[in-house]
Amino acid sequence: MAQIGHNSRPTPLLDEINIPADLRKLDESQLRDLADELRAEMIEAVSVTGGHLGAGLGVVELTAALHYVFDTPRDKLIWDVSHQCYPHKILTGRRDRIRTLRQGGGLSGFTNRKESEYDPFGAAHSSTSISAGLGFSVARDLRGEDNAVIAVIGDGAMSAGMAYEAMNNAGAMNSRLIVILNDNDMSIAPPVGAMSAYLSQLISSKPFLSVRQIGRQLAKRFPRPIEMAAKRAEEYARGFLTGGTLFEELGFFYVGPIDGHNLDHLLPVLKNVRDSHYEGPVLIHCVTQKGKGYEPAEAAADKYHGVAKFDVVTGKQAKSTPKAPSYQNVFAKGLIAEAEHDDKIVAVTAAMPSGTGLNLFGERFPARTFDVGIAEQHAVTFCAGMACEGFKPFAAIYSTFLQRGYDQVVHDVAIQSLPVRFAIDRAGMVGADGVTHQGSYDLTYLGCLPNFVIMAPSDEVELMHMVATACRIDDRPSAMRYPRGEASGIAMPDRGTPLEIGKGRILREGGKVAILSLGTRLADALAAAEDLAARGLSTTVADARFAKPLDEDLVRRLAREHEVLVTVEEGAIGGFATLVMHQLAREGIFDKGLKFRPMTLPDVFIDHEKPDVQIAQAGLDRAGIVATVLGALGQAAMESPARA
Repeated sequence: MAQIGHNSRPTPLLDEINIPADLRKLDESQLRDLADELRAEMIEAVSVTGGHLGAGLGVVELTAALHYVFDTPRDKLIWDVSHQCYPHKILTGRRDRIRTLRQGGGLSGFTNRKESEYDPFGAAHSSTSISAGLGFSVARDLRGEDNAVIAVIGDGAMSAGMAYEAMNNAGAMNSRLIVILNDNDMSIAPPVGAMSAYLSQLISSKPFLSVRQIGRQLAKRFPRPIEMAAKRAEEYARGFLTGGTLFEELGFFYVGPIDGHNLDHLLPVLKNVRDSHYEGPVLIHCVTQKGKGYEPAEAAADKYHGVAKFDVVTGKQAKSTPKAPSYQNVFAKGLIAEAEHDDKIVAVTAAMPSGTGLNLFGERFPARTFDVGIAEQHAVTFCAGMACEGFKPFAAIYSTFLQRGYDQVVHDVAIQSLPVRFAIDRAGMVGADGVTHQGSYDLTYLGCLPNFVIMAPSDEVELMHMVATACRIDDRPSAMRYPRGEASGIAMPDRGTPLEIGKGRILREGGKVAILSLGTRLADALAAAEDLAARGLSTTVADARFAKPLDEDLVRRLAREHEVLVTVEEGAIGGFATLVMHQLAREGIFDKGLKFRPMTLPDVFIDHEKPDVQIAQAGLDRAGIVATVLGALGQAAMESPARA
């Protein structure tokens, strides 16, 4: 049954396609028009929802060709990172929901195993596809099956060591795996043209493979030095013609580069590779253009990688005017202010200069700013090396990406007590990017490390102070965690003032209830205190500032002088509350009847939604704090008084 298209433009071919099996009924000559309709549908959909646009536009033809040539979902198609998967979703039974992308209860912005059988592997972090694909391939071989496994990885993702670890492993095995290198930055490819397309078709064809195999068999009859020389001559000759020497050395049969927007080039190569009996991994080098087919995206510096809702005709995005600077830019402001006075300060990011604010630092101090690519492990140890030589490195990495460098944080930084400063952006809920990007775990995975200073600002002024504080910690590692999005809009100093290590502050004095907040939940804690006061419950509110070292005097005082003590943090279990509970238990304070309630993110993965909705779902908002206090006192959370 044909779907009803939402696109304002006619999409007669796309309307007939619900799943790839429908696509494979088309004649090859119809695929060009189908790709144009698919591109238009994607543009229309993302104009409504916002999301990742440029990457998907670049793989429209490739997506259509892959589903046309291969028998998905029997053949496994794995997208690396998968911010380019929107065309894939449209073709795999999800077109009717494509305008729910990244909305609460809607489609994920990434591939998701729970969402569709056409998503064999979920991904939103870079450089996992080849490893996963090899796992799928080996499992297939062990079952004695013959389906294809295709991993599509971008050239940016190839900057991560994990991709080469996987290729090295795959190249040493005979398991059949197809890797498509989607080169959308021309960072590897020479010019693509008719000769390259011809060579790619020739090299991937059965006659060439047969001749190559005969040559290998003949070479084996010669003494080993001659055999090895012949092998090298063949591989380097092919590398000279096609640019594939690196991949051949890793054990891959290289095909390419080919034009990823030219279906006359794509389809024959994909069919040749599908039908060949070559044993081992194959790499198809496919050159595409990010933002292809949509003029505003093609003209934009970022190729519309991530966009808000926009007008399809003009490309103008419906971005609201910020009322306050973002936390990432506050961090940059604070770091620039410190670096003006200290030439030992350097900054490192792992392919996220604008996302972390280090693009601003880099404009001011280009020689002291380092973008190491998608390589968090390297970034951490790189910082450790500079710290050994007396420099003051700041590693600005999202919380969810720092997870990827955890062994280096432990082994290379913490054990050696090196003063690497971690600026942990996107701590807590992140909204539409969902569970894969939420910074839920940093307090837990850093809080267990000895001699680590961990700070969390409650607002932008506190972040300025914490940047200044980190600059002066020269004997151990430190971290500050702060959320995504706009700060509170209060006036900021030109430069931060260092804080006393391990000391919190009290903002409101009360007598019965104490709320100890870490981070930006402080505003809701203060609002909750107002609600509790309206109920006759005198409430103290304190800002811990530091998770480690913990302000034990402050914790002790709050516990002894109040009937109820509640801790609030936008992090998973095992973090700040656990550190507080350990102190209270060690000192026997629980034995005296304290009503203690830890408020953390719940022990579930919270799906994509608006951040304020996610906070409410987690119970960490104003109403949730009030309800927790009332529950500790055995009172029902009845209708609240009017809130300020």
